[in-house]
Amino acid sequence: MTGHHSTLRIGIVGLGVISRFYVAAFEEVDGVELAAVCDLRPDALAPFQGRAACYTDHRTMIAEAELDAVVVNVPNDVHAQVCGDLLAAGLPVCVEKPLATRVEDGRALVRAARNADLVLFTSFHRRYNDNALALLERVREHGSPIESLTVRYLETIEEHAGTDHWYLDPERCGGGCVADNGPNAFDTVRQFIGPTQVTAAAVVRDRDGIDRQATVQLRSAAGATAQVLLDWSYPGERKDIEVTLADGTHLAADMLGGHQGFKQSLWHEYAGVLREFADAVRSGEDRAAGGIAALELVADVYRREAEARPGYGADSARTQPRQAAPTTGARS
Repeated sequence: MTGHHSTLRIGIVGLGVISRFYVAAFEEVDGVELAAVCDLRPDALAPFQGRAACYTDHRTMIAEAELDAVVVNVPNDVHAQVCGDLLAAGLPVCVEKPLATRVEDGRALVRAARNADLVLFTSFHRRYNDNALALLERVREHGSPIESLTVRYLETIEEHAGTDHWYLDPERCGGGCVADNGPNAFDTVRQFIGPTQVTAAAVVRDRDGIDRQATVQLRSAAGATAQVLLDWSYPGERKDIEVTLADGTHLAADMLGGHQGFKQSLWHEYAGVLREFADAVRSGEDRAAGGIAALELVADVYRREAEARPGYGADSARTQPRQAAPTTGARS
């Protein structure tokens, strides 16, 4: 962070579908300015001409735009490269989940951020969902500890991916539903019951080898249990949370409730992301733990699946897809 601006000058790398929610959030959050945007595609940059500095290479943006922080919104396989370049340049980073496609890359980013005393903030937008936060408050007001938790993240991935076919390329996405939807669901579990470990996992793959469904069981240090249900082939969309308290009370929240229309809940959620990222940049708070925790849970699910396959050990099982060559593109 340059420290020369009372308003934080923030850039965005990657102008896919999700970027529109970040762009709108700049109108909702005080003390931030969208100062620069970066994308490989001139047509994606065109709407920003005259509004923000426009770049087709993130390294040029780093060198010229005089930014205080950057949002990284590129495809999953490019997260590690772009975030690494930004941290090396001394810039705080907000990166779309997942932090990286491989645990070793995520850990390297965390080390780099901590060694440089920089904010590395993974964007888990469901953490700011109004219905989830209201449920969390109801749990706290009730006073009884959480005994068990179920988080559902069910959708038809083709509807959400649109023309961004990289979602269905495990090498680029980092896997399937576990790699892409898992981090948001795992972070919701962490938000409610704290750090957890995987105790069991069942993964269903399609004929192309992409994980389309998964059921993951987790347990917290305090003994609370959680179940995460993921589905990329669900007709429609369902994203909700169910809580059972130690006294038998059942509470629930529909994360899409009250937000009519496709992706409508994301408008307020990304305002929450940008607001908390800006607060973290100003305070210098270490926010790296959540991103690497979710990535490690993803890796553990894939590891358990691999170990359960017949003949495991005959080959070296791959728990995370190989990371593709980096390119600065758009994320949806």
